[in-house]
Amino acid sequence: MRHRAAAPGPVERARGRSRGHLPALRGGIVSTEPLLSIEGLTKHFPIRTGLLGRQVGAVKAVDEVDLVIEPGSTLGLVGESGCGKTTLGRCIVRAHDPTGGRMLYRQQDGAVIDVAGLKEKDLKTYRSEVRMIFQDPHSSLNPRKTLREIIGEPMRVHGYGTKEEIEARVGELLERVGLRPEYANRYPHAFSGGQRQRVGIARALALSPRLVVADEAVSALDVSVRAQILNLLMDLQEESGLAYLFVSHDLGIVEHVSDVVAVMYLGKVVEQGPTEDLYTKPLHPYTEALLSAVPDPDPAAKRHRERIKLLGDIADPAHVPPGCPFHPRCVYAKETCRTDAPPLREVGGRRVACHFAEELELRGVPDPDVREVSA
Repeated sequence: MRHRAAAPGPVERARGRSRGHLPALRGGIVSTEPLLSIEGLTKHFPIRTGLLGRQVGAVKAVDEVDLVIEPGSTLGLVGESGCGKTTLGRCIVRAHDPTGGRMLYRQQDGAVIDVAGLKEKDLKTYRSEVRMIFQDPHSSLNPRKTLREIIGEPMRVHGYGTKEEIEARVGELLERVGLRPEYANRYPHAFSGGQRQRVGIARALALSPRLVVADEAVSALDVSVRAQILNLLMDLQEESGLAYLFVSHDLGIVEHVSDVVAVMYLGKVVEQGPTEDLYTKPLHPYTEALLSAVPDPDPAAKRHRERIKLLGDIADPAHVPPGCPFHPRCVYAKETCRTDAPPLREVGGRRVACHFAEELELRGVPDPDVREVSA
């Protein structure tokens, strides 16, 4: 589904990780095993009250999520604001400690470790291989540090290379993201939003990661700049075999960059599958509603597409309704939906949490090739 020239197959790069040596920029060992397998991942934030801080409840930001990220691929994660997308991404990079579940990460030597249960002191290697690009390019960069310090800091923290090697690498990374090496002595205020996001990408690449979590990486940018940043991310993936978790509320962008898409609602994944299949024939009513908002460049087709407006607001994650969490807003809901929570199950090569997935005839968006011809 990704709109670009033939993408490479999944690759897992072999890179030197011994202390004192900078990691290589590329490699090429083929791997068919999952890079990260998430099983039942849960993150609940306690609700406390009173002088003693007694816990009276919990916000279920992420609730029993299962996902798989393959080497060299892009998993798009979509849903409304407040559905748990960002919290899930932060759990993956261990900025948040999960409440429960497992995150099985396959290391370069093939060994699998559960990073959900690792203590802080044991996370250093993992955090060098799993990095994050933040949403806001303004607040995510320290205004008191130069680009040399910002991009070089991960390498200094992890003990890679001498001062001269780190400075050379900073210049190389700036060039790689489309900036001039002599900008290394400048401060973030001297750059536009798009340029700052390029700096954030360079910082994320400093340790040659295997997986990058891009949390709304283009949502704060001007429309004219978004395509440039997206193309940069896709070029970097082709060059280095990066895997992405691409978190976004913009389904048009997710369609453009993702191999697989997962739809979240109220802390849970309600549908997951290959991008083209999910976009052209959704199986969950919530996915259908989201896809109805995807812009169509063909005015004639647009007139015949009806926007689905969901009634009500997303439920409070501290008070999840019984049964299917989406049933209060679902026009297809039946009595079973109000009492029994649907499991995430296999249907037609995809996974969906809906009791009536096989029965419903839901509308998606036209295939992109059809849209291009009709436009």
